[in-house]
Amino acid sequence: MIDSLAAAALSGASTEELLAEPVPADYFAAHLHRGDRALFDGTADRDVRRSIRLGRVPMPELAPDEVLVAVMASSINYNTVWSAMFEPVSTFDLLGRFAREGGHAGRHNLDHQVIGSDGSGVVVRTGAGVRHWRPGDHVVISPAYVDDQEPATHGDGMLGERQRAWGYETNFGGLAHYSIVRVSQLLPKPAHLSWEEAASFTLCAGTAYRMLIGAHGARIKQGDIVLIWGATGGLGAFAVQLVKNGGGIPVGIVGSEQKVELARRMGCDVVVNRQLFGIPDDDQDPVERAVAVGKRLGKIIRAEVGEDPHVAFDYVGQETFGTSVFVVRRGGTVVTCGSSTGYRHYFDNRYLWMNLKKIIGSHVANLQEQWECNRLFDLGRLTPVLSRTYPLAEVGAAARLVQRNEHLGKIGVLCLAPRTGLGITDPEARQRHGEERMALWHSAGGRDDRA
Repeated sequence: MIDSLAAAALSGASTEELLAEPVPADYFAAHLHRGDRALFDGTADRDVRRSIRLGRVPMPELAPDEVLVAVMASSINYNTVWSAMFEPVSTFDLLGRFAREGGHAGRHNLDHQVIGSDGSGVVVRTGAGVRHWRPGDHVVISPAYVDDQEPATHGDGMLGERQRAWGYETNFGGLAHYSIVRVSQLLPKPAHLSWEEAASFTLCAGTAYRMLIGAHGARIKQGDIVLIWGATGGLGAFAVQLVKNGGGIPVGIVGSEQKVELARRMGCDVVVNRQLFGIPDDDQDPVERAVAVGKRLGKIIRAEVGEDPHVAFDYVGQETFGTSVFVVRRGGTVVTCGSSTGYRHYFDNRYLWMNLKKIIGSHVANLQEQWECNRLFDLGRLTPVLSRTYPLAEVGAAARLVQRNEHLGKIGVLCLAPRTGLGITDPEARQRHGEERMALWHSAGGRDDRA
C-alpha cells in the first residue's frame, strides 16, 4: 500500500491537491544498516543482495533549500554497488564526516542509509527558500550535491570541498518512495520519456558530458578519434552518442560479440572485441602488460582509421588505464572518472611526459553541464540506454547484475511507478525523436519490460 500523498503524485494531482495531503511519518526504501558493515569480513564474494535491505525508514525534516520528491523510478549505478559492499570505504564513515558540518547535515548520520544516485519523480513539498520549483513539477535529479554558499561552487560546482554524491556520500537517496534533495539538483523531466527512462541518465550521461564536452573535460571536436572503454555500459553508451553527435569518431571497446553488434547499431565507427587483443590475467608486470596490450590495440585502431586516438575515455581504471596512456597519440588526452577494476593505476610515465599527453580527472557534472546534457535528451539528441527494469522489491537482484557486469546500458528500478511506460506527457515528441532508438536497448537487455 502507498500513502495518500504518493497516490496523489501518481494521479497527476495539482499543487493544491498535493499540499492538502499529509507527508507520511515514514516511507519504503532500499537501505543499508550500520550494523552490517562487518557482514562480508572473511568472504570473497561481497554479494550486495545480502546487504541491501528493504523496509520503512523515518521521514527526515526538510531544510529550507530542499524539496521532497515522490520518486517514480531510479536506477543502479556502480556507486550503489560500492555502498552495498562497504568498499572501498563504508559510506557510514562519509555520513559521519558530513554530519560534523552541523545544522541540517546532522540528519544524514543515521544507523541506516537510503542509497541510490539517480531518480525521476514529482515534487511534493518545497523548503521555505525554494523559489523556482513547486509541488506537482516533474523532475529528474542530478547526483551532484553541492553547497551554494561555498565560494568555489560558483566557479565550478564540482570543485567545492563540500561537494558530495547524493545517495552515496549523503543519505536519503533515490532507491525509495521518497527522497530529499537540494533544489540545485533539480532538472525538468523530458516530457517524452517514461519515468524509468528519465531516471536512468543523469549520473552517467552528465558524467560523460563533462568528460568529453564540458569546459573542464577533453573538449572534443569534429574528427577526433575517441577510444571508449566499455562502450555498451552506462557511461560508455552515452559517450558513444556524444562523440557521434559532435562529429567525432567513436572507437568502442567491448567484451563480447553480442556487444560488438550492439555497439555498431549504436553508431560506433569502429568496434573492437577486447578478446582480440587481450588483457591477460596473470603475474606479468602491470606496466609491461599495459604497453604490450596498447601496442596490439593501437595496431588494430590504426588499421581501421589510420591514426591513433586523440582521446581515451576511461572509467575502468586499473585494468585499462596504462593502456589508455600508451595508446593515445602525441598530445592526446586520457580523461578518467572512475576505477571499477581498481584504483591503483600503473603506467610508463615516459609515454606521458615525452609525448606531451594529458590526464584529466573528472567527477559527475555541475548544474550547468547537467542542464545542457538534459536539454540534449529533451531535444531527442541523446537517448536513454535502459535495457532492463526491476521493481524496487527486486533491487538487490538489479544491483547484483551490475556488480557482476552482466548488464548492458543502464538497469532501471521502479519505485512508486507501478509499471513501465508511465510518465510520458508528450507522446508526439516521442514519435518524432524515435521510439525505435530506445527499443534497441530494451531488446538488447533480453527482456521487454513494457509487455
